[in-house]
Amino acid sequence: MSRAASLPVIYSAQSVIGMSDFSEELKGPVTDDEQVETSVLSGAGMHFPWLQTYIETVAIGGKRKKDFAQTTSACLSFIQEALLKHQWQQAAEYMHSYFQTLEDSDSYKRQAAPEIIWKLGSEILFYHPKSNVETFNTFADRMKNIGIMNYLKISLQHALYLLHHGMLEDAKRKLSEAETWRHGEKTSSREILINLIQAYKGLLQYYTWSKKKRELSKLDKDDYAYSAVAQDVFNHSWKTSVNISALIKIPGVWDPFVKSYVEMLEFYGDRDGAQEVLTNYAYDEKFPSNPNAHIYLYNFLKRQKAPRSKLISVLKILYQIVPSHKLMLEFHTLLRKSEKEEHHKLGLEVLFGVLDFAGCTKNITAWKYLAKYVKKTLMGNHLVWVQEEWKSRKNWWPSFHFSYFWAKSDWKEDTALACEKAFVAGLLLGKESSWRSKNRPQTIMADSFFLAWMAICMYSLGTGDRLEIPLACLEMLRTSKLDGGWAPVPLE
Repeated sequence: MSRAASLPVIYSAQSVIGMSDFSEELKGPVTDDEQVETSVLSGAGMHFPWLQTYIETVAIGGKRKKDFAQTTSACLSFIQEALLKHQWQQAAEYMHSYFQTLEDSDSYKRQAAPEIIWKLGSEILFYHPKSNVETFNTFADRMKNIGIMNYLKISLQHALYLLHHGMLEDAKRKLSEAETWRHGEKTSSREILINLIQAYKGLLQYYTWSKKKRELSKLDKDDYAYSAVAQDVFNHSWKTSVNISALIKIPGVWDPFVKSYVEMLEFYGDRDGAQEVLTNYAYDEKFPSNPNAHIYLYNFLKRQKAPRSKLISVLKILYQIVPSHKLMLEFHTLLRKSEKEEHHKLGLEVLFGVLDFAGCTKNITAWKYLAKYVKKTLMGNHLVWVQEEWKSRKNWWPSFHFSYFWAKSDWKEDTALACEKAFVAGLLLGKESSWRSKNRPQTIMADSFFLAWMAICMYSLGTGDRLEIPLACLEMLRTSKLDGGWAPVPLE
């Protein structure tokens, strides 16, 4: 038996079209006195005792009537539960019964049914271990005809499924079919869907263009094939531009389309056009807030060797959206090199902001930058800057960054990181810090000297050797002298 045949046929003609016959399969045999049996059979011959609870019968004029809505609702709940538990076979069996919702007497539910069936069925077929492309194609084609109002959505998702399986030409053909499909009145939502379909078609053309471009880069300009390949590259870029340009003007998040379009504009030397596209994508208020839009613009301006002020202005917005982004260290460097004092202050704020996030606690570059910059800031008589940043962090940074657990863990995993953190801790945790309150005995590293030395010597303590300070830490302490002697910073 083939893989397709062994899968519960959730797309069968009986299930989709002959629903009156299929509905009868849900009913178990009845006794002569019209009593319902205690089990229910599906079309696949599966035993569903759970359905019995939800199939109510009411005697009206000697006839029995099934509570249709209650049955389909229960079936849907079981499908959703099976999907959440990744029970694909069970979900497929329940799905076979759920097709009866296409005959719901409620017109609203009947109209919504095709989209629900498509979403559930496609999810099952995507993950079911016995599913294959042929099975999915058959199901998708049937659902396009049943859910005519969802034709474009199903076509697009069908193409994406084919792309996932590396079937680029088949996906392109499905997109072309959807692009030319017309039914009913033209609406704004349908127009957006058509633009999206055209854009995905453009993305496939961009993929071909990229391959042709790589071929072109390997050819010598004097090569007889160069002009033919160059013309082919240009043709694909023109098609891609036409298909993508309409979509990226509509407010939305279009990252892959924008990147592809900008790459082609840059390739053909239209840098002004590329910058205009990226600027609109990042700053147009009609578009949703999108960190990637600012990242793309920054990287473009960086490639074009734009002035530092422009780079700072772009990253400043990114900092407000994602203060822990990896580009923030680059942002700090730009601010540090600026001649404006306000930028120097912001540079300190950016470093503290990065280290506020758990994902950055072991970023040694961030700790190195903070250690050097705090020292530089203090030597530049800007103690108030450090105090402002520390004020909102003094109650949680010590346990978040400088606990005994982290000191021990850091020394075991990365002594260089531990050294940097110890130095910063020594600067920030003053001897008279209120964090050393008697009401918080668990915070054992209150004294700045004790904190720094314990962290520095943790490795020796762990090995049982005498307390020897690593040379790197000795050098750190030696070079950290402020006004003739090392002392913790009075941050209270």
